Amino acid sequence: MVANSGTGVEPAGAVGLGANGKPKVDFTGATWLCSSQGVGDVQIAFVDGYIGMRDGRQEDGPVLVFTPAEWRAFVLGARDGEFDLT
Repeated sequence: MVANSGTGVEPAGAVGLGANGKPKVDFTGATWLCSSQGVGDVQIAFVDGYIGMRDGRQEDGPVLVFTPAEWRAFVLGARDGEFDLT
């Protein structure tokens, strides 16, 4: 997972590698989705095979970028309660 501001000068959806070798995905112009449940603070977008996650209250803030394998592990962990705080 890598943080990406989504403000690069590459065309929308362009993928490159950041200095750390992780994917650098341009989410400019991406369609952001939120849950129909809750207030929709967490938003996700799918661009060029990667999944971006951001805080919907800070749309210009950082974007966490997941590979499909990382996203699957995250979703399965959430389903199993791995991230429950209680």
